[in-house]
Amino acid sequence: MPQVMKYDVNGKELGNIELPASVFNENINEHAVHQVVVSQLAKIRQGTASTKTRGEVSGGGKKPWRQKGTGRARHGSIRSPLWVGGGVTFGPKPRSYDKKVPRKVKKLALRSILTDKLESGSLIVLEELSFDKPKTSQMVEVLRNLELEGAKVVIVIPEKDTNVYLSARNIPGVKTLVVDALNAYDLLNNDYLVIVNEAIEKIEEVLTR
Repeated sequence: MPQVMKYDVNGKELGNIELPASVFNENINEHAVHQVVVSQLAKIRQGTASTKTRGEVSGGGKKPWRQKGTGRARHGSIRSPLWVGGGVTFGPKPRSYDKKVPRKVKKLALRSILTDKLESGSLIVLEELSFDKPKTSQMVEVLRNLELEGAKVVIVIPEKDTNVYLSARNIPGVKTLVVDALNAYDLLNNDYLVIVNEAIEKIEEVLTR
């Protein structure tokens, strides 16, 4: 089974722990990861860009001049796309950019990313993480003890903890996620992934059921 070093909040090594092979020993599937990330980024696009066609711009009801005899090119409307102030040809219209990805593929992508984080040495397991009250300086101290100060870090906690979330919120490059909110983009968009020990079992439950 894959193993990783566990630390406490003071940065002290507590020995290796075994990680579930069903999650952290996946054959890395780059195609699945790509599919899921593209889908996730597409979903946040607003898709509200819009232009008017020649039938939607105002004016242009009258033919600008007669068809023949003027020596000029024939025109039927001053709101043609050829005219300034005319409609737009093949311009954008409101649309949805959503790309559906099967749930199994999403879980495969997450397992692939977690396996890659472990193999690349970017995964850190923390014995526990809790604060009596929101305190950014305490979170900064924890990151400093883990030698992660200044790095982009995603911290995965087992369940919602307001004190931990608020303590990390104002630190640049640091993001907190509960297990249920794990997603491919956030797991990739960081230098290090810190997982609280209690969250490992929940991750296995979510990604293998």
